[in-house]
Order: sequence, then C-alpha cells, then structure tokens
Amino acid sequence: MADTLLCRRNLAFELYEMHDAQALTERERFAEHSRETFDAALDTAQHIALDLFAPHNRKGDEHEPQYVNGAAELIPEVAPALNAFIEAGFLNATRDYDVGGMQLPNLLSQACFAHFQSANIATSSYAMLTMGASNLIANFGDDAQKARFLQPMIDGRFFGTMALTEPHAGSSLSDIRTRAEPAADGSYRLKGNKIFISGGDQPISENIVHMVLAKLPDAPAGVKGISLFIVPKFLVNDDGSLGERNDVTLAGLFHKMGWRGTTSTALNFGDNGQCVGYLVGKPHHGLSYMFQMMNEARIGVGMGATMLGYAGYLYSLDYARNRPQGRQPDGKDPSSAQISIIEHADVRRMLLAQKAYVEGAFDLGLYAARLFDDSETQTSPEARQQAQELLDLLTPIVKSWPSEFCLKANELAIQILGGHGYTREYPVEQYYRDNRLNPIHEGTHGIQAMDLLGRKVLQNNGAALKQLLQLIQQTCQQASAFSSLKPLLEPLQQLVNRLQSVTLAVLGDLMQGKVTQGLANAALYLKAFGHSVIGWRWLAQAVRAEQGLAALDAGTGVEADRAFYQGKLQAARYFLTWEVPACQHDLALLEARDDTCLAMQDSWF
Repeated sequence: MADTLLCRRNLAFELYEMHDAQALTERERFAEHSRETFDAALDTAQHIALDLFAPHNRKGDEHEPQYVNGAAELIPEVAPALNAFIEAGFLNATRDYDVGGMQLPNLLSQACFAHFQSANIATSSYAMLTMGASNLIANFGDDAQKARFLQPMIDGRFFGTMALTEPHAGSSLSDIRTRAEPAADGSYRLKGNKIFISGGDQPISENIVHMVLAKLPDAPAGVKGISLFIVPKFLVNDDGSLGERNDVTLAGLFHKMGWRGTTSTALNFGDNGQCVGYLVGKPHHGLSYMFQMMNEARIGVGMGATMLGYAGYLYSLDYARNRPQGRQPDGKDPSSAQISIIEHADVRRMLLAQKAYVEGAFDLGLYAARLFDDSETQTSPEARQQAQELLDLLTPIVKSWPSEFCLKANELAIQILGGHGYTREYPVEQYYRDNRLNPIHEGTHGIQAMDLLGRKVLQNNGAALKQLLQLIQQTCQQASAFSSLKPLLEPLQQLVNRLQSVTLAVLGDLMQGKVTQGLANAALYLKAFGHSVIGWRWLAQAVRAEQGLAALDAGTGVEADRAFYQGKLQAARYFLTWEVPACQHDLALLEARDDTCLAMQDSWF
C-alpha cells in the first residue's frame, strides 16, 4: 500500500540517519527511551491519524463549523479523533512523566504530530493550540494558575487559544485596544474584540483557555505596554469545578477558503463588563511571553505547510504511477499501449520539484525540533545557548519557506492530475486551499522577512549567523569528498558567499538609520536566505545518501535502499542546480538597492 501521510522510509532516514534520534536516548531526560519506544509512538500516531483523522478530512471541509444560537457546531467525528489523540498521550508527548507526559524528545513529538497534520490539518489544530497555550502557562503562570488551568489542559479537559489580532490592528500588535482593568479580588476585567481566533469556540472540550493580549490603564504606548491574561470561557472554582460562563461572547465565525474544519472566530470580551482575566507574569511583559507560543506556532505552521505539501506530493506520485495517458514523443505507433504519465519528462519535473520542496522542508522542520532538544538538554550551557540562537535565527525560515514552496508543491500536484486536479472528487485541491492560509498564519512573509533581516541576523552580534555559516561550510567540506557532489557545491557556495556580502551591505544601511529603505526588499532576502538553508539541508542529505550507497557497495545495508538513496541524490541535484542559482537575481536586486516597489506611488496604481 502506498504511503499517504508521509513516506515512512524517509521518516526513518530523517530521524535516525540525519538527526541521530537514538543519540538523544543517551541524555538523562530521554534515558528510558529507545528506538523501539520511538518507533512504537510513530506507529501509534500513524494508526490514529489514518483511522480517525484522515477519514473526516473531506467531510470537515464540506461541512464547516456553523454558528448556531451563539455557539460553534462541528461535525461529530472531530471529538473522538481528538480524544484518541489525547488518550494516546500525544497532547503531552514532551511533558514530564510525573505530570502524565511521555517525556519524548521534541524531535519525536514533531515527527508523530506530522502524521496528524498530514491527515487532517484542521482537527490537529485544536491540539496544536492547546499544547502551545499550556506551555505558555507552564513557563510563565504562577502556581495558582497552573493548578486551576494548566492541569486540566494537560488532562485534555480544557483546550487553549491565542487571542492577539484585533479588527483595526491586524498584525500591528502595538495598536491593540483591548483593555484590562484591575479588580478588587486581584483579577482583571477585560474589554475588547479579537478576530481570526482559531479554536475560539468549539463543543469538544469542557472549557477553553484564551491567552489574551491586552493593555493595562497605565500601559506605555506600543508593544512595551502589552500584558498577557488568561481568560477562560467558563470560570473555574477553587475546587476545580466549572463555575459560571465568563463574559466572553462568540460574535461570529469566519468562513475561509481552506482549513475550514478549525473554527475561526470573532470574540467579544466584556460586553457586559464582567469578563474576568488573570494577569500572567509581570505587567507590560505580555508580548515577550506570548512570543514563546507564537514561535512554537510558527514552527507548527511551517510543519503544517510541509505536511500538506507532502500529502499532495504522495497523492500525485501515486496518481502519476497509475494513470495511463499518451506515449513518448518519439512513439509514432498509435496502436501501442499508453504509458503511465510518470514516464513523461515534464511530469517527472513536477514530481521532482515537489520532492525537493517537501522533503527539504521536512528535514528543516525536524532539524529545528532537534535544535529545541539541544537547547533544553545539551550538557553544557554554551551548547544549549548555541542551539537556541540557531533556532531563533531559523524560525522565520521554518515558518515561511514551507508556507511558500510547499504551497507550490500543492500547485504542481494539481497540475499532475490535470482536469481532475481541481475537482473536489480528488483531495489535491483541498490540500492547496488548506495550505494557502499558511503564508498568512502567524505572520506574513513580509513580517517574517523583517524579523529575519531586521532582528535575527543581528542578535548577539550575529553569533547565530556565524554559526550557521560554519555549519554550511562543514557540510560543504564533507560533500567535497564525493566526486558526484562536487558539481552541487558551487551553486550553494556562490549563493552563500553573495548572501554574506549582501547581508553586510544591508545591515550597514540599517545601522545608518536607513531602516525603511533597508527593509523594503526584505522578502527577497528571506527567499535567498531560505534557499541557502534548504540547499544546505539538501547537501547534507546528499552526503548521507552517498554514505548509504557506499555501505551498500561494501555489502552492508539493505539493497532495497539503493533506489531511495539515488532518489535523494537526484532531488538534491535538482534543488541545487535548478533552484539555488535562480536566487542570484534576487540578491542582485538587493545589492542594487532597487527601489521599484518602494518608490511606487498610491496615485500611480
């Protein structure tokens, strides 16, 4: 049976050949785990995803949540799927044993969760949001907040959301108007409106814990005046039982082009002046706290985009192998048998591009998960800091690159199916619609680009960028030992070298106060930086593939892996010789400080 969620051979390659998941079991936190326990968790995730998540993916799209009598109604299949997810332990996969967690590495947790994202991105979103909100309370909440809200979230009884966006402000959080007034009992009363709140209402969990950004009466202007509050849908009594309904109102649902099974809500806080909230941490520090959940969500969005691209790729690959149509251009006999469309060169081009995009993004997403594990469990403080710095630098890429290029993979999957591709009888059109939201989710490309160029490359005097460049150079040195990989080195090295000079030049502009001009073409920088990173990850995969082939030639390994490794080499060849050189034009525009877009005037449109 063909893989439908992700390729299990590629998953094993990533976990055990690329990211050395087994080495994590040598660390104290993961000492009770082994490859056997890792594979058992993966098998369970695959089983639940195939049996309970995938079957209602189409139904959730066709029967999106409805606003009925002030509440959201969902199809009935969502609840049992999420209950099975929770009962299997995946909601707390990385949490400590003593609070009911599986204490898995983040690397394995992400790999398990990838199955659910591929099977049903909408239903899996409720779990992703709850995991992020619970981690936020775990890190910054006080003991009373943890007892009242965190433990029920760990138990799966309460779900969570993040409530940031407001109608007038959009992504500009400095302009939010939601206010929080202190009350006599130490709590606060919130008043304001939030929109596009995923999971903001649903009938699945007993309660919903909203993590809300708001401003106190004495708040300074801008983002430095934002505080973070826990606002439950239902108040919680001292004994843990649910109290009365809080003054949080579902004002309506948004109906999106994709990702329809996740409620996208408009919420009103304090219409009756009685919306109770609880301050998390220090006043005016809310945005710095929320960035933990936002960065988790950005990585989650990137992995979600990857898995939607992956699902489309696998479907179109299976279709291309089984769809007979036409003959080769030199086949002149009309009575000869038709060939499968995978035999046509242009279909192979589209499949190879998809493979390069989705497997490159998948490798990067798991690399980021491994960095998180290193930031938490490496033996030395210096190693932990280095891992965290590199993860911070790569987060905009992990979010945005898959959101752009795995969407292109979905587009190619539709093209391969031809006329069937854009009909609802086949799933690839839904994958595209679902994935089209990801370039906007958790910050647009423009926002991620400014974050990367305006902040991340500068952090700690560029320490993370220097570290990344050293890692790329190390991989290039490894690749130079294989004659077959030497032609792939030059395009990557040329791009990385030019990217370094462009980075220094643009940062010089920023240092001179030319901020608007320096960031005007940041999206070009994001793309070139992303291609450099993915090119590096593909070169690393190619090195491992050559090592695997050498082992086979030496008589060790499994001969069936030969085609797998050859496919890796061909995808690396495609990305490094077809895709990477194309970024030189983007860098040329950055070098020239091209102002075509910045200089355009409103009245000229």
